[in-house]
Amino acid sequence: MQSILWRALGRNTLISIILFGALMGLLWLAEWILNSQFSILNSQLLKWHDPAWLVGIPASVIGVAYILTIRDPKNYTGFYAGIIMSVLLGIQFLLQGQFDSTFLYFFVFVPFQMMSIYKWSRSKDDGGASFEPKFLDTPRLILSVALLIAITAGDFLIMTHLTPTLSQGEGASQLLLNGLLISSSFLANYWLIYRKTDSWIYWFIYSIAGIGLFIIVGNIFSIVLFTFFLVINSMAGIAWIKATRPENYGWLKRICNE
Repeated sequence: MQSILWRALGRNTLISIILFGALMGLLWLAEWILNSQFSILNSQLLKWHDPAWLVGIPASVIGVAYILTIRDPKNYTGFYAGIIMSVLLGIQFLLQGQFDSTFLYFFVFVPFQMMSIYKWSRSKDDGGASFEPKFLDTPRLILSVALLIAITAGDFLIMTHLTPTLSQGEGASQLLLNGLLISSSFLANYWLIYRKTDSWIYWFIYSIAGIGLFIIVGNIFSIVLFTFFLVINSMAGIAWIKATRPENYGWLKRICNE
């Protein structure tokens, strides 16, 4: 059984490498056309001179393999890739001076990934019942949404204090979206530990917030990257929803009954 799970991780890693190879090729072609034919780009889409960007590429490749693997609620091996991804992203954010995200990835997400491996790998001992994804019940949903708002607001206030030049206009929107990125990824990683289908709702929010943030920043590569993440996360979320039995719909039962 374990060999099957590890083979799935290897296959998904290969798929991710191929997908990113195609994406990088398309971006290189777009960069060449826009610069040589139209001369409308002042900066490169592919920033080979930027150490943080170079670290972010393998982090993204491994991250997609991670998502493709845990799309199967029975495959805990994806979290090993998730640990590597979290470490690389922590390094990337450190190089970019985003110390709140650096702390989060090193000291929160890596332990979350380890907890997920422990919980998911032990699920086979209870006859497989824990393999089944479930939606949160209504009280936990309310608590989760409250945490999303609180973490977003808290990060916004902290970063506004640390970067007062970004407290107005587009800068405020940038800080708010950055806070939403942190809060949604925190909740997504946390609820994955307990195989809650709601985690993919937060990954969806994460992808949308990333697209909005990098539209403001003007980083075309990251806009394309987060659009790519949106598609991958949506596919995984749909797979989990299909794998969730009606009796495990939790808070969604009320909506379905209405």
